[in-house]
Amino acid sequence: MDTNPIATRKPLYLTFALMLCCFGSISCARVAFSLYALQLGASASVVGIVVATLYIFPLLISWPVGRYSDRVGSRWLLLFGTVCGSCAMMIPYFVREISALYVAGTLLGAAFALYNVLLQNLVGLLSKPHELARNFSNSSLIGASTNFAGPLLAGIAIDYSGPANACLYLVSLSVAAAALLVIWGDRLPGGTRHSGPGRSIRETLAHGGMVRILMTSSLVQVGQDLYQFYIPVYGYGIGLSASAIGGVLATFAAASFFVRFLMPYLIARRGEETVLRYSFGLAMIGFVLVPFFHNAVALALISFTFGLGMGCGQPITTMMIFSRSVEGRSGEILGLRQTVNNLMRVSCPPVFGLIASAFGLSPVFWLSALIMGGGSVLTRSPRDESEAR
Repeated sequence: MDTNPIATRKPLYLTFALMLCCFGSISCARVAFSLYALQLGASASVVGIVVATLYIFPLLISWPVGRYSDRVGSRWLLLFGTVCGSCAMMIPYFVREISALYVAGTLLGAAFALYNVLLQNLVGLLSKPHELARNFSNSSLIGASTNFAGPLLAGIAIDYSGPANACLYLVSLSVAAAALLVIWGDRLPGGTRHSGPGRSIRETLAHGGMVRILMTSSLVQVGQDLYQFYIPVYGYGIGLSASAIGGVLATFAAASFFVRFLMPYLIARRGEETVLRYSFGLAMIGFVLVPFFHNAVALALISFTFGLGMGCGQPITTMMIFSRSVEGRSGEILGLRQTVNNLMRVSCPPVFGLIASAFGLSPVFWLSALIMGGGSVLTRSPRDESEAR
């Protein structure tokens, strides 16, 4: 057995590299598809449907994928995801219609489901208990990097060559991930024939306060997605260029990157639930402020504030879910997390798109702020409530 610490960490480094490529491709595609649809003359509600297609497969298959990966491992499932992602990015290049974006978004969603469940589970599986906070923090920094670089890269590519050609260029990220898996994927951990004790899903959810954590996680994801979806729509409506819109979204990712460096310190000082509660509060402020400003610099500052809030929400909830899951069933519970998150993702963009079409964008941002306020209340733990009394 190789006890060299560098050698034993190679699978974790490979997982981080895969995250960079895979999540980067999703981040680019989300912005590219939204701006492509707007350029084709789509309304806000149609753009909402395009975005919602990205979450159909994550809603349907995340839980089964998690359960299956507990048994067979992740390598070949991830490789299949890169094939789906590559095909999805090529479709809009060859078929330049709104209908092609529906198909591409749905196919990209299959890749997204595999990436989200499997890569996060790999981080946990490749970490010792005392390394969980550090490694999930590092993986979240990679996620923040892709959220920063993705919108910026997509915006520049669209301004340079148009949305159709941009999609073709951005397929290179999926190809790079596939190459990593073919060459070094055998270093990733395999599955086990038996993935933990035979508990029902009700017993699994009763373990460690999992229901409340899943609800909190879904609100974190909804807040991030609504913001990243409606900033391009809002920016397009006030005349910002694709590069400027990408820059505004990139400041959100930059703030997320910054706050995740501080996350272990903040958790040690205040605790997970308290940090999450303040995160929702800052996100609420960001949503409230957006409709009052119409230039890229002001919106970038608001995005930075929003990123400081939401930046640590996702890694904290992921770490809590993994550490409190039943042994041998971490893939399943992380898959269930994605199912819950994507139920909200599929339903929210079309609903909020209809609100935007009927009443304008301002009510959408303010309603989102109310949802973030509700998340702050939900995050309040029983211990916090007893101390307040």
